[in-house]
Amino acid sequence: MKHRPIIIAITGAESTGKSTLSEALANYYRVPFHGEYARDYILNLGRKYTFEDVEFIARKQLEQYNELVKSDKPLVILDTWLVITKIWFDVVFDRIPEWIEEAIRIHPVDMFLVCDIDLPWKADDVRENGGENRLQLQQRYIKTIENYNFPYRIVDGNENARLQNAIKVIDRLHK
Repeated sequence: MKHRPIIIAITGAESTGKSTLSEALANYYRVPFHGEYARDYILNLGRKYTFEDVEFIARKQLEQYNELVKSDKPLVILDTWLVITKIWFDVVFDRIPEWIEEAIRIHPVDMFLVCDIDLPWKADDVRENGGENRLQLQQRYIKTIENYNFPYRIVDGNENARLQNAIKVIDRLHK
């Protein structure tokens, strides 16, 4: 019987190096991953995103998750996960699709790596939450992960130190 791979979800507030870390980890371990779907989707919309757009993104995250867990590799990397998307719905639209809660519960994640906010926030066409909002969202992500009883570790440092810190956490799970 095939065992599912260890699932590592990279999360954290905006501009904390999630995508850079996800790709670096996937390359280091030679495992599959999908880049953050939301960023490219929103950039290519050509208009303000809607509730339906974010729900489409959430469903795509589930699709990518289901594809990755079929891998024959020992672990897979998720560049963000439904926990962030759930909070995005709540913050922007003050409502969450009914199916999200159950989807988070039945799609296990073995470890969340929360990228610390020790990197400077950089504005771009997609980012909306710098300054105090960034700190508040970071705290909310961590609290939500704790509420689901998901294991997590905060990874900090510049790009290389962050990668090395993440590798240490994953190696403890992976060996």
